[in-house]
Amino acid sequence: MAGLPSQVAQLVQMSARLLAKSFGSVAVGVPYASAGQRIGLLGGSFNPPHRAHVAISEAVLKRLGLDAVWWLVTPGNPLKNHNDLAPLAERIAACERLATNPKIKITALEADLESASTVVTLSFLKRRFPQVHFVWVMGGDNLAGFHRWAEWQRIATLMPFVVADRPQWRLPGLSSPAARALARYRIDDRDAGALALMAPPAWLYLTLRLSPESSTAIRATRSSALLTPPPRD
Repeated sequence: MAGLPSQVAQLVQMSARLLAKSFGSVAVGVPYASAGQRIGLLGGSFNPPHRAHVAISEAVLKRLGLDAVWWLVTPGNPLKNHNDLAPLAERIAACERLATNPKIKITALEADLESASTVVTLSFLKRRFPQVHFVWVMGGDNLAGFHRWAEWQRIATLMPFVVADRPQWRLPGLSSPAARALARYRIDDRDAGALALMAPPAWLYLTLRLSPESSTAIRATRSSALLTPPPRD
């Protein structure tokens, strides 16, 4: 571990500590799930949520034959700057206003876990719901930097994952170190309906109608509007 960047090393240590907890704890609030269901997990800051989040969720619901998609609203992404991060309660409320599809569920379970580590979250859900078929959902931009996530190789072995296409990220994502390392486990998107039942590692890159919206761009537009002086009379 001595050779790891300090931030990643801290996440690994936190993961080990939290994984030692009782993962059956009812103190962690989660949406309802029953045995045999297929559930997608879309994690992120949702700062703010936008229509691309909805489009991705509805695409994987349909193409993968999922029963639900859970939006895992993180207290704070450990790989991002938190200076412009809205309070968790505000982001949850914004998600609930935007996601009107009843199959999209909003949860802040990572706040209850006191962790924003993906490997901890997925390990918790696997233990809490051993008979549910979970699929991790990420965007092409996430795949491009997946190799920088703490314990990313382990994440790939916890459950199948689907990568939703994002504007200008297909080539960087598919040529990334993680994508190359996991290339032999990639399936064709024509087999998307079988992904949730596959043993990990298994993944696919899902082609879908692209939305240019992003949380970063929305925040930048808002900041620009605040800094622009009002027109003179």
